[in-house]
Amino acid sequence: MDTSFIGKKTAQAKVVVDRVSTSCFATAILDDNPIYHDMDCAKQAGFSSIPTPPTFGFAWTNFGAYPEIQPQLGPDIEPGAMTQAMAELMSEGGLLLHGEQEFQYHRNVLVGDTLLSTTTIVDMYEKESKGRRMKFLITETEFTDDQSGELALTCRMNLVCRI
Repeated sequence: MDTSFIGKKTAQAKVVVDRVSTSCFATAILDDNPIYHDMDCAKQAGFSSIPTPPTFGFAWTNFGAYPEIQPQLGPDIEPGAMTQAMAELMSEGGLLLHGEQEFQYHRNVLVGDTLLSTTTIVDMYEKESKGRRMKFLITETEFTDDQSGELALTCRMNLVCRI
């Protein structure tokens, strides 16, 4: 397996966390906690604004990454690396699965925040299980506050190809 993709930064985005997508996401995952829908409830719970549901980080770039606010990709970003790494993962066919997702919050993420994200391929490996070979691709996305640079969230995702 070609592990030369490890360490490559594959994506970068600026994301605006807005109230509509936050509330819609909470509704979609059947979380009816009023702090995700009502500013007064959020403030009574000790937040300065409506907080985001814990797994919302997985979908932020699908909602708040407006084209006109996207940063210029730095020279260290290789946008084609993820496609190439996934091609390597699936080079022998097999079944591709979303193995797991992990969210490590470093602070609350609130409606009104603007975050910068960078995704990196952090590991690729193979292992045997029950007579089958599996290939793994692990990515990590860090979301930092656009104003302060403070790390807000780290998301790790594991893709598995079972051959």
